[in-house]
Amino acid sequence: KIKEHNLNRVVVAACSPKTHEPTFRACIEEMGLNQYFLEFVNIRDHCSWIHMWEKEKATEKAKDLIRMGTERAKLLEPLQASEVPVTDKALVIGAGVAGMQSALDLADMGFQVYLVEKEPSIGGRMARFDKVFPTNDCSICILGPKMVEVARNKNIKIMSYSEVKAVDGYVGNFNVKIEHKPRYLDVAKCTGCAKCSEVCPVEVPYDFNEGFGTRKAIYVPFPQAVPLRALIDKDNCINCKACAKACQSGAINYDMQTSYTDLNVGVIIGAVGFKTYDPEPRHDFGYGLYDNIITAMEFERLLNAAGPTGGHVVRPSDCKEPIRVGFVNCVGSRDKATNIYCSGVCCMYTIKNAQLLKEKRPETDHTVMYIDIRTPFRAYEESYNRSRNLGVKFLRGRPVEVKEDPVTKNIKVRVEDTLAGEMRNLEFDLLVLATGIVPNEGIGQIQQLLKLSKAADGLLMEAHPKLKPVDTTIDGVFLAGCASGPKDIPYAVSQGSACAGRATILLKNKKAITEGITA
Repeated sequence: KIKEHNLNRVVVAACSPKTHEPTFRACIEEMGLNQYFLEFVNIRDHCSWIHMWEKEKATEKAKDLIRMGTERAKLLEPLQASEVPVTDKALVIGAGVAGMQSALDLADMGFQVYLVEKEPSIGGRMARFDKVFPTNDCSICILGPKMVEVARNKNIKIMSYSEVKAVDGYVGNFNVKIEHKPRYLDVAKCTGCAKCSEVCPVEVPYDFNEGFGTRKAIYVPFPQAVPLRALIDKDNCINCKACAKACQSGAINYDMQTSYTDLNVGVIIGAVGFKTYDPEPRHDFGYGLYDNIITAMEFERLLNAAGPTGGHVVRPSDCKEPIRVGFVNCVGSRDKATNIYCSGVCCMYTIKNAQLLKEKRPETDHTVMYIDIRTPFRAYEESYNRSRNLGVKFLRGRPVEVKEDPVTKNIKVRVEDTLAGEMRNLEFDLLVLATGIVPNEGIGQIQQLLKLSKAADGLLMEAHPKLKPVDTTIDGVFLAGCASGPKDIPYAVSQGSACAGRATILLKNKKAITEGITA
């Protein structure tokens, strides 16, 4: 038709330009026209889908859009796509298990990787877990070697206790400013011996142990930290100088200032992780009101042999070992008042935690209160069946009332058993809330810096949930792990590798095609 009618502009009214615009561009280019002499009118997304119950109005709107597209086509000018060189370096934001996997894969392919982590150590949330489902392996035992592998890789530069503060540029040439927060000691001199901590007189709640136990104002984040270096918590330091006197290597520097590094990279991978839902502001199921209601992450640290109680699960109120333990699933998930989505991992980590305590203390009585049990992947259903065989009880229902016995500090729960069709009154020595996955702090800043799309739930959006699950709408920027939604560890690791693979396509070509644009 182009040749038959000697056309010099083309207007296409169809579905999303993401699907067919490249096809039509190639077609008109074959006919000798500039590929930018195409105007694409998206009447599917802008009319059919959003006005499906108003067909007449949708049709009139489509006609208007086509008329406007036709008028715009008259003004189209010839443009040319151009090639730009690609810097063969990568930035990975977030050093949890997904970010580390991305960094390792890219480094093993010979690319320089800058791994930026806002916490003092790499490892992410997985470093705090006791065991990981469904095999109940020791979490740090399998994560620790990977952390060391990252630290030893010559192509990876770890920037811990640092944050991304500015990003500009385009695919292949991103200019990034990194802020390094002061540790108030020389990392090159510090040996991680922790003698400074031994003499520090200040004790504050230990954040790595979810607030259980204490740490000093100068401390090493945890025994397996990478880098294994101390830092001073300036907000709680009393400037007694005891640590400086104890430090034999002379690493302490109270005058250290925030510093900055400018990077030029070809690709960026966002693996900014997650945090668990905080039930305290809303006092979900009595959390924050009653001593013997804790979160699953707090339970993890109590289970851990390196935790505040040496692996003994005790009640916060009296430090006695509980006999009757209740678990509530979907706290902060599948709830219109908090987050409507399923966090995907809560069922399994509750099953795991119940198993671990049951194996340690068979005399304990466990009841899991759930909406639905979701065990979709390999060995998950087997783990669920194993917990039932161990004697863990599962009650389908959500607590409607939670109270504390003022004398015993036990937790009294009124719950509807939806399978039996009756209300039940239960009493527990300890109640554990399986809190869901929510967006990490700072995800909004990353979204703005990288110019990404964000969903209503606060999570970052991929380019296409099925066909481009790690790509974003910004060329050269990829997402791994829980940045784009709840995921278990294998899924996060897989996405880390997928991001590295997608990034490699750009880095190895050493050039990228940019669209022809005019100001």
